[in-house]
Amino acid sequence: MSPVSVSTRIRHFTKRTYVRHVFLLWIFFTIMVGLFAPLQSKLMGPAASTQMEVVQETMTLFTYMAAPVAGLIFAVVTYSLLAWRSKGFVAPQYEGTNSRGNGPTTVAWILVSSLLCVVLLIWGLAEMADGQTARGDERARIINVTGNQWVWNFDYIENGNVRSQELYLPVNEPVLFHVTSVDVNHSFWIVQMGVKVDANAGAVTDMRVTPTLIGDFDIRCAELCGLNHSAMFTKVHVVSQGDYLAWILKNGGHQ
Repeated sequence: MSPVSVSTRIRHFTKRTYVRHVFLLWIFFTIMVGLFAPLQSKLMGPAASTQMEVVQETMTLFTYMAAPVAGLIFAVVTYSLLAWRSKGFVAPQYEGTNSRGNGPTTVAWILVSSLLCVVLLIWGLAEMADGQTARGDERARIINVTGNQWVWNFDYIENGNVRSQELYLPVNEPVLFHVTSVDVNHSFWIVQMGVKVDANAGAVTDMRVTPTLIGDFDIRCAELCGLNHSAMFTKVHVVSQGDYLAWILKNGGHQ
């Protein structure tokens, strides 16, 4: 008996009612997830830095790429819950069919998943390389960030070591943070600027940002650091170059 060709198997498989239903659900959920992708930027709020713009762009791209995979999972789960669930209050009188493997499906799943992972890896490595290049920007203003239980201290070492517990930054100027801690580990997170880095006791970690939007934004600790962790938040004030210099001079610093 000659083996059944792959095309014949596919035709027999697609004639099954549940396959057509799952396929239609897959298309529907894929479109819905794809429509959600560009809405993420609006849900995150306006980007307050170039880094946040990259975060929003990355989230949108990743959602588009994940849409077919998520759509297929949603389709199978939805159809299973609606069509194959036990109806009524009487327990099923029979066992479900034995699960069997499907070679072509397994191979296709592995290949598609691997391709998506490779694309995401390349994207991530490119962004990391760009970040490392920007850290060498000699124009970047250096500010030391120190985490304490439960407050942030900011030292403007290029402006006479002015210290504050609320961060002030000039708009459209690159900044390089040297982040550390004097007690337990914290995590320095500027929410609307899309940057976050751990503040480790006894170590200094660099993080850069270029604010692009004037306004007040949130700084939080994203690492459980003790009893008053939830109260360890402050503000970053992004101001014009002139207002920043005026604030520095007012607090005893220099240009």
